[in-house]
Amino acid sequence: MGDIVNFILDLVGDMGYIGIFIMMFLESTFFPFPSEVAMIPAGYLASKGEMSIYFAILTGTLGSLAGAIFNYTLAKRYGRDAVLKFGRYFSFDEVKLKKMEEFFNRHGSFSTFTSRLIPAVRQFISLPAGLAKMPLTPFIIYTTAGALLWVTVLAMLGFVIGDNQEAIESYLREITIATMVLIGVGTFIYIKIKDRKTN
Repeated sequence: MGDIVNFILDLVGDMGYIGIFIMMFLESTFFPFPSEVAMIPAGYLASKGEMSIYFAILTGTLGSLAGAIFNYTLAKRYGRDAVLKFGRYFSFDEVKLKKMEEFFNRHGSFSTFTSRLIPAVRQFISLPAGLAKMPLTPFIIYTTAGALLWVTVLAMLGFVIGDNQEAIESYLREITIATMVLIGVGTFIYIKIKDRKTN
């Protein structure tokens, strides 16, 4: 694990903000690339004065948004068959797509915000949004808000804790659990408000 972290640190150090953008773009598409691997080292480098924490967060958010728009556009423009055809190269099959669609249908457009904070969901929620032809403007707003929040949490984690891998894993686990609880509460409130408006 230490070798991987050092490799990412070197990569981000060499490529700078472009490296952060590329990694976060990939993380938001079909590639099984965790955002933690990109943003926590970026935060650590920022704590050493080797890059700006603000630009790192901005670049990470834009990369995440760009990847999400890629998935959204693929699904909206070319449909389900194209998604499955492209996704099979990255072990993304119809079973996973159906799960994403069920999640999106259950939580509505708001899920494009909340899912940015959920591991293994954030990469693919743009696909059912595109298939459902969700309007682009709210998609961008929700996606950007969720990505900005998660990217900031990860970058600040690296900034404060540094390269202490054990501490990072511990805090990241606690943050993920707390985030899931907040998402559950927020989604419940959102659905209640939406139902009240409908009635």
